[in-house]
Amino acid sequence: MNKSNLRSKILKLRKKNSYKKLKLYPDRIFRFLKKNKINFKNVGGYYPCNHEIDDLDILNFLRNKRANISLPIIRKNNQMDFFEWTNKDPLKINKYGIAEPISAKKIYPDIIFVPLVAYDDDLNRLGYGGGFYDRYLKKIAKIKKILKIGLGFSYQELKKIPINKHDKKLDLIITEKKIIQ
Repeated sequence: MNKSNLRSKILKLRKKNSYKKLKLYPDRIFRFLKKNKINFKNVGGYYPCNHEIDDLDILNFLRNKRANISLPIIRKNNQMDFFEWTNKDPLKINKYGIAEPISAKKIYPDIIFVPLVAYDDDLNRLGYGGGFYDRYLKKIAKIKKILKIGLGFSYQELKKIPINKHDKKLDLIITEKKIIQ
């Protein structure tokens, strides 16, 4: 099955399962980061939409642990950068219908939480097909080392994600049931 068909199938499944209110537990993620001595001073997240796993509780929890939180803003030429945000700051809706911060303070995350449509055990991610995260991860890799954490539900796992040369692997995938490393 090609990426487009897989994407369509999983997005329908995600919508169908949205009533279940599955979630991740911020304290467990925090303990994992501390136990593994992972720097989380600057954290990049996303504002959930389209039945994505909600990372806002995680971001707020880490903010209370003194992390600087940022969300992406999509720029010209389909480029993306992360800008400072707190849950008290206003957001604007971009042309894709995604909430973005208004801040002008760019942040280079140490950790980035990446939304996904599907994933596999080899840490491959199927996104929405725009390549925004893959381009950003390629760009930031030239600036600093960053931990890439995919957030998803266990039912989004596939045996094998078809990949191409532009696709960037994740370092971890966290679901409501397990952490894949």
